[in-house]
Amino acid sequence: MENQSVAQKLEALVKLQSIDTKLDELKKLRGDLPDEVQDLEDEIEGYRTRQNKHEAAQKEIEEGIKKHKEAIKEAEKLIKKYSEQQKNVRNNREFDAITKEIELQELEIQICEKKIKEGKENIQEKKDEIEKTEVFVKERGDHLENKKKELDGILAESHEEEKRLLAEREKASKKIEDKLLKYYERLRGSLSNGLAVVRVVRGAAEGCNIVIPPQKIAEIREKKKIVIDEHSGRILADVDMDSLDEGDKPKTAKVATPAPARRKKAE
Repeated sequence: MENQSVAQKLEALVKLQSIDTKLDELKKLRGDLPDEVQDLEDEIEGYRTRQNKHEAAQKEIEEGIKKHKEAIKEAEKLIKKYSEQQKNVRNNREFDAITKEIELQELEIQICEKKIKEGKENIQEKKDEIEKTEVFVKERGDHLENKKKELDGILAESHEEEKRLLAEREKASKKIEDKLLKYYERLRGSLSNGLAVVRVVRGAAEGCNIVIPPQKIAEIREKKKIVIDEHSGRILADVDMDSLDEGDKPKTAKVATPAPARRKKAE
């Protein structure tokens, strides 16, 4: 590649651009299907994450209810114990103290029962949310399956062609020096139509409507250096002479025809 002429470099770039354009056309056949499939997969993943959170929250609430029930049982045991102690009190002060403990345990039971009720309501809400999410997952899953089949059908049709083009692209890329290849790749990524190597058509670079001066067109035709379109950054590889107006075509210098020699006067 070090000994490549500018013409050879441009030829290699044109070849690579041609391959990439064909690959772009194959991608266009797929349309928005790959993005739609990805979006559906992301959406379903989001629903599943939400479902897992609801299930984890439900389990946590159930654990809380279990603890509250155990707390009620413990409070009931204490009430029974304190009630027995009340029968053997020696004075009013002891009686009042035990009565207060009983009231505290009864209050604890009321609080636990309230929390159990709230917990059961929350569990039902979580169950409803889980059921709704399952419906969404089923619906979107069916839609995803259809989109995947559609995409797989298109991919199957273009698989061999794409495989061949990718192999050709790899070979073509190796014929281009790294610095120039990196510029081409970066430029292609920044252009909506992916055309980084173009011809001059009707006096302007393809994809750009700004007219190129005749002098610059002459430089492009000479292929002695890589010419970059200063407006779009595209590599200008050739000129479509048929599309140029007569005024834009390089002028061919006219060679003056010598006048016939005058005959010397006869002496």
